[in-house]
Amino acid sequence: MCGIVGAVAERNVVEILLEGLKRLEYRGYDSAGVALLQASGELTRIRRTGKVQELADAVAQHDALGSTGIAHTRWATHGGVTEANAHPHFSSERVAVVHNGIIENYVSLKANLIEKGYTFTSDTDTETIAHTVHEELVSGKTLLSAVQSAVKTFHGAYGTVIMDKNDPSRVVVARSGSPLVIGLGLGENFIASDQMALLPVTRRFIFLEEGDVAEITRRDVKIFDKDGAPVEREVIESNVEHDAGDKAGYRHYMLKEIHEQPTVVRNALQHRIDDNGLTKDVFGEGADAIFSKVKHVQIIACGTSYHAGMTARYWLEQYANVSCNVEIASEFRYRKSVVHPNSLLITISQSGETADTLAALRLAKELGYMSSLTICNVPGSSLVRESDLAFMTKAGAEIGVASTKAFTTQLTAFLMLTLALGKENGMTEADSKSIVSALHSLPAKLEETLAITSGIEDLAEEFADKHHSLFLGRGDQYPIAMEGALKLKEISYIHAEAYASGELKHGPLALIDDEMPVIVVAPNNELLEKLKSNVEEVRARGGIMYVFADKDAAFAGDDTMRVIDVPHCEAPIAPIIYTLPLQLLSYYVALIKGTDVDQPRNLAKSVTVE
Repeated sequence: MCGIVGAVAERNVVEILLEGLKRLEYRGYDSAGVALLQASGELTRIRRTGKVQELADAVAQHDALGSTGIAHTRWATHGGVTEANAHPHFSSERVAVVHNGIIENYVSLKANLIEKGYTFTSDTDTETIAHTVHEELVSGKTLLSAVQSAVKTFHGAYGTVIMDKNDPSRVVVARSGSPLVIGLGLGENFIASDQMALLPVTRRFIFLEEGDVAEITRRDVKIFDKDGAPVEREVIESNVEHDAGDKAGYRHYMLKEIHEQPTVVRNALQHRIDDNGLTKDVFGEGADAIFSKVKHVQIIACGTSYHAGMTARYWLEQYANVSCNVEIASEFRYRKSVVHPNSLLITISQSGETADTLAALRLAKELGYMSSLTICNVPGSSLVRESDLAFMTKAGAEIGVASTKAFTTQLTAFLMLTLALGKENGMTEADSKSIVSALHSLPAKLEETLAITSGIEDLAEEFADKHHSLFLGRGDQYPIAMEGALKLKEISYIHAEAYASGELKHGPLALIDDEMPVIVVAPNNELLEKLKSNVEEVRARGGIMYVFADKDAAFAGDDTMRVIDVPHCEAPIAPIIYTLPLQLLSYYVALIKGTDVDQPRNLAKSVTVE
C-alpha cells in the first residue's frame, strides 16, 4: 500500500525517483508526487492524481532537477483523491514529507498546530508530520533531532521521509509499523518502502527495525533506535529479481503470473524434496527440534493468505495429526485468546509486511507461543526478520494485485509442512508416500490444468451481465471456493460469495434463480456423492451451474449445467489444482467486463496499514 522512494546523491535523481515509483505501482495507489531540492536552493513539488506516468509527464514539462528528493504514490485514507491531498506535503515551503501509514492522533495534533498558527492545505493526517517537524526545526534543532522529537508525539503507524530546504545534504527517515529500507550506493544513498524500487541502483540494503530513525547523506548512514541510541543494522546483499517491466507477451501481469505457476511451484520444491521426502532444514536450521515438540498450530493471515491457512488446517489435521486453528489477523490481535501448550504460530503473507499479520506476530510473542514460522515471498521483510523460522515460497515478484502464484506456492509450502509435522506425530507411511508423490507430480499437473483455458474463456462470456454469483466446495475445496469468490469480486467487481455446499439448505438456497451463477469445484473424492446431491438441490430450483469436475466424476452437462473437465490428480494436491481454473475464470470475466485487471479499484497489493 503506497510507495516511498528517496535519494541523496550528486547526480540528478529525478529519473531514479520516477522509476522507483513505477516499480511500486503494483502496490496500489491513486495519486503520485515528487519533491526536489534544486541546485538553486528552491524546494520544488509536483503532484498529480492518477498514474505515475502522468506525474512523469508533468515533471518533464517542468524540467525539474535535483540531487536530493523524495517521491510517493498515495492510496487515499484521510481525505479524497485530490492533488492537494497527494504527497509530498510541505510546511512553510521549508519541510517536505512523504509518509506511509496512519497517524491515529492527527486530529488532536492538528488542532494544536492550528492554535499555533499553522495552516493546513490538505485533509490528510500526514500534513501534521510536516508541521510538527517544522515546529521543532524553528526552535533551533537539527533535522535529525527535530524528527526524533516529533515522532514521540505520533500514535499509529508511519514510514516517513523528511527533507529540510535549509539542509539539502540529507534526509531523515523514521519507521514505526510501516516498512522502510535504505539502499547503499557509491557516493549516494537511497530510501524506499520496498527494495524493489531501488534494484536499478543498488543491491545492498539495510532494513530498518521498529522505532528506528536514520539520517542519510551522500556518504553516510546513521541509524538510531527508538531510545535515540546509535545502532548498527546488518547490510544485506539482495539477489531478488524484479520483472515488473516484462509481461512476457501476456496481456496482463495477472495472466502471466497464472501461467508461471508450474514454474514457481517447481522452484518452491527444488532441493527441498526428494523421493524419500523432505530434505534437511527445509524450514530453517533448528526447525526439526521445534517441530518435534509441536502439539498445536495457530495460523494467522489476511485475504488470500487466510484461505491458504484454511486449506492447511484440513491437511494438518487429516495427515499430520496436529490440531490447528486459523484466524484472520485483524481479529486475532484484538481479542483475548488462549494459547495451547506447545503451540507453533504460523503467519502467512506474500509481502511479509501485512500490518495486521505483523502486529499479530508481535502480540503472539508476548502471549507465549512456543515458536513462530512465517511463510513468505519476500526475503528480508519484517515477518521474515521477526519470526523464528521462515519458509521462502520463491514465487518471484507478483505484480498483479489479485494474488495467484503467491497463493499456490503458499499451499505447496503447507503440504511440505504437513510432511514435516506429520513425521513427528505419527503420519502413516501411506499418507507420507501419497503426499511426496503428489508434490513431485504437481508442476506437471498444473501445466496440464492450464491447457483447459479455451473452455473457461468461452464460459466467461455468460458472466458479462451478471451481478452476483455463488461458489460451492466441500472439505478442503471449501477454502478454494472462497478464494475463487474473492478473485472474481476483486477484479471483475461481481459480488461473489462462497459456501461449504452442505450449508445450502441453511439459507443460500433462497438466492438461487437463473440470474445467479453457481460455480462448483468437484474433485473425485470421498465427498463427491454428497456434492452431487447439493448440485441437484440447485438444479431443482432453476439454478445455472458451472461445475469444475474431475474428468472421471461423471457429471452430465445440459442446458442448466456446464461441466469443465479438470485433469485427474491425487487428493493431497487437488486444492492447488482446482485453484487455477477459478483464477482463469475470474481473469476472463474481468477481461470481458473491461475492468483494470492488474490494479483493481480501491485495492492495494501490500496492506501496510490497518
